[in-house]
Amino acid sequence: MKHLFLACCTLLALYSTAQTKKISDVAKFSSTTVDLGRVKVGSPVTGTFTVTNVGSAPLIIENVQPSCGCTKSDYTKQPIAPGKDGSITATYNAAVVGNFNKTVYVKFAGVNEQVGLNIIGTVFAETQPTTTPVKTGSK
Repeated sequence: MKHLFLACCTLLALYSTAQTKKISDVAKFSSTTVDLGRVKVGSPVTGTFTVTNVGSAPLIIENVQPSCGCTKSDYTKQPIAPGKDGSITATYNAAVVGNFNKTVYVKFAGVNEQVGLNIIGTVFAETQPTTTPVKTGSK
């Protein structure tokens, strides 16, 4: 019985230690913000983030959650080998004119914290060409 108790305590200690990894222990992003510049209203636009596995074990992207319904996300579903890259995309539905700053939250397996990745830019409305009135008549 004593051995069973010690084994359980050891497993619990190993599990809790594994869960205290920081993102910087397992992953490095080339950038956490992508500026998408000027975007025409009604044109969805996508930002891509590259993540490198800096740990010694395969890196698993457990979940990617956009901050709002106007943004969709996708990510590398397979484990990322040590030293290799994966990607996370965020697509914004540019339906409203003005500046935007949208976040997708990324959770890695074995890491309690999340990282927020941002896409920013400005949505502009397509303007109608203006016509110059033609003058007719006398001088």
